[in-house]
Amino acid sequence: MVLMEGDSFVSRTSYQGSSRNYDDIKVHKEMIDKQHDVLLETLLDSGSYTKLYSYSHLLNGFAIHVTSKKAVESLRNATGVRAIHEDMKMEKLTTHTPDYLGIPTGVWPSLGGARSSGEGMVIGLIDTGINPNHPSFSNLPSLRTKGSMDDYSTRFKGKCSSGERFPFTACNGKIVGAQYFARAAIAAGDFNATRDYASPYDADASTAAGNYETPVIVNGFNYGNASGMAPGASIAVYKALYTFGGYMSDVVAAVDQAVEDGVDVLSLSVGPSSVPPGPSAFLNVLEMELLFATKAGVVVVQAAGNGGPSSSSILSFSPWITTVAASIIDRKYNSSIVLGNGHSLSGMGLAPPTPGEALFPIASAADVSRHNASIGLLESCQTPDAFIPSLVRGKLVICTYTFDFEFDSASIIRVAETIRTAGAAGFIMTMDPDVGSEEIKGTTVTLGVPGIVLNNLQASTALWQFYNSRTYRGRTGRVLAFGATARILDGRQAIYTGQAPIVASYSSRGPDVNNALLQTADVLKPTIMAPGSSIWAAWSPDSEGDHYAKGQNFALVSGTSMATPHVAGIAALIKHRHPNWKPSAIISAMMTTTDISDKAGNPIMAQKTNQIAPGTPFDYGAGSINPTRAVDPGIVFIAKFKNYVQFLCAVPGVDDESVRRAVGVGCPPKKGGWCSDLNTPTITISNLVGSRKVVRVVSNVGEESETYTVTVRPPMGVRVKVSPKSFTVSHNATRQLKIVLEATDSTNNYSFGEMLLRGDKGHLARVPITVLVSSVLGNGS
Repeated sequence: MVLMEGDSFVSRTSYQGSSRNYDDIKVHKEMIDKQHDVLLETLLDSGSYTKLYSYSHLLNGFAIHVTSKKAVESLRNATGVRAIHEDMKMEKLTTHTPDYLGIPTGVWPSLGGARSSGEGMVIGLIDTGINPNHPSFSNLPSLRTKGSMDDYSTRFKGKCSSGERFPFTACNGKIVGAQYFARAAIAAGDFNATRDYASPYDADASTAAGNYETPVIVNGFNYGNASGMAPGASIAVYKALYTFGGYMSDVVAAVDQAVEDGVDVLSLSVGPSSVPPGPSAFLNVLEMELLFATKAGVVVVQAAGNGGPSSSSILSFSPWITTVAASIIDRKYNSSIVLGNGHSLSGMGLAPPTPGEALFPIASAADVSRHNASIGLLESCQTPDAFIPSLVRGKLVICTYTFDFEFDSASIIRVAETIRTAGAAGFIMTMDPDVGSEEIKGTTVTLGVPGIVLNNLQASTALWQFYNSRTYRGRTGRVLAFGATARILDGRQAIYTGQAPIVASYSSRGPDVNNALLQTADVLKPTIMAPGSSIWAAWSPDSEGDHYAKGQNFALVSGTSMATPHVAGIAALIKHRHPNWKPSAIISAMMTTTDISDKAGNPIMAQKTNQIAPGTPFDYGAGSINPTRAVDPGIVFIAKFKNYVQFLCAVPGVDDESVRRAVGVGCPPKKGGWCSDLNTPTITISNLVGSRKVVRVVSNVGEESETYTVTVRPPMGVRVKVSPKSFTVSHNATRQLKIVLEATDSTNNYSFGEMLLRGDKGHLARVPITVLVSSVLGNGS
């Protein structure tokens, strides 16, 4: 990827975030494209390169595929070339969640009801594509007053790229644009046309703006109704991820096009596979692209990554990006098996019950198999060929969760297929004591046959004891009579515990890093947390993304890539309510109004390695998203493009030239200050020596003047003074807060506190304080 001198459309000094003169955009695009072609034709031999993309809207640059180092050096030394970055691999990082988040009662009524909530907003999804035939994405003309493409024509100019399994008619008013970006993937040889579809067609992603109350029917069973967070919003799909992942140059092209088209919110369920090289992670091409997207007025939401619970596993770095952590929600699917002796064992399994009240004989897989069968395949029930048909028919077969399941050479979906083919009554999955039972793969798979996973050793042992005590064997060990019986209950009925969210073990953790050396940054990451575990997501029956869900319209999917569209949908709701708010105001509104405890005041917990412990801002950011409060935050912390440039200029190890090469503009003449000076609703100091003064400016976005009182819970080892301690701020006015943090005890570890701003009109803003004290001596202010 080659960045050029000269302005992109958005970086022009005359550009205003709300301006959408498409004639100007087109002229500028054609001019930049031609400049790139002339440069390449002048510098490089014909046939020695393939130009993949010209970037013109957010960045001025292009992506090319070359095979010689000589070509790269020619470009590096060419007049007008600002920087060269080698392309890098990218990774792909709901029925109950709108209720769980309080959206139906707290937000939708104020926006004209569920079906119109988010109406007029366009959410751009940078993901694996979409299945246009899915009911979550169908246009509902009788329910939508503004459903057609024409309603967006003044503001949104996205196009519908037809292709394999994706006709022009797929853009139906719900889906207002669809394009795919695969030139880098094709050039690198990773794109497989039979598997990856050369069109916008593919899978998941209806949690942001799926239609209201779409029935979730899987294997003939209705699990309830699914709704997106902003059912009235429209979707524009920019497919840049495939079964193998993707490439940054394709993702950058997708973002450039999405912002040029006029999306309001960008949802990226994608991140780099590792911390990018260079002087700072904040200066990589994708982060720069997203900075200019923010300048263009677009709210950028990105998955944190699925590298948790390891420290500093975050893959979304910059303060202009809303980085989303994933939580486990309070919906549980429990299953039970009732043994012939009347005892019950609990487990998991989204499976139907055995018929009626009848008890069925139990048989271990080994006891109903041919003796020459492979022990591994036999125990894990991966093939029906091993079974003796007359013995297995009508029985509940005991299978074992072995290491094969951990390494994906065995799966629970194959167990279900084996049991159905063999004519057995169902299966009971027990745990191999050597494997343990921390995370069982496949327990959220929807099954078509009765089955239960006894996902702890205690239940597994009890089942085996019951079986062995009632199974009668001859002298050779062969079974003479199967005396153990049981019945499996329905595992598809959800229960809602009302418990607070728990940070999912896989959700990537802070602290944020400045660079690939993992030096910690003065930026709080993740930004915020949303539901991400076992989310009912619209799924494409042909998707190759998860063999467990193949053939289904909905799947229970987990990952920060599931949490991200929740936040994107809620950002669209806030923008619908407050169309003139800057992206930083919308991010601030979501951050200052989060929850960090449950209704009883107990703290949000986090899954760590082999334990659950109280969470910290490095687990959940500002907290768990609360949409009802986020649409009316009272005050917000606003940062502008020039503030983000000043932030970059303060990053340790980053000089003026590095900033100029990445952003296209240099640092202000009065360089200095700290990264912690950026006006965000957090205070993060990764290296406090002595003391530091921090200034924050709050803007009143409420309906009237409000008086706020400031209270502080200081981090351990730090004294915090705030002035003023009380202030009145008028509607649309601002007030400055001076905060001095003084080290009192050298902790050499992060400690956490908070600043609370409590308004007399009912608003409450919480600002997390995260500090590592390096030294008590000296004066850093």
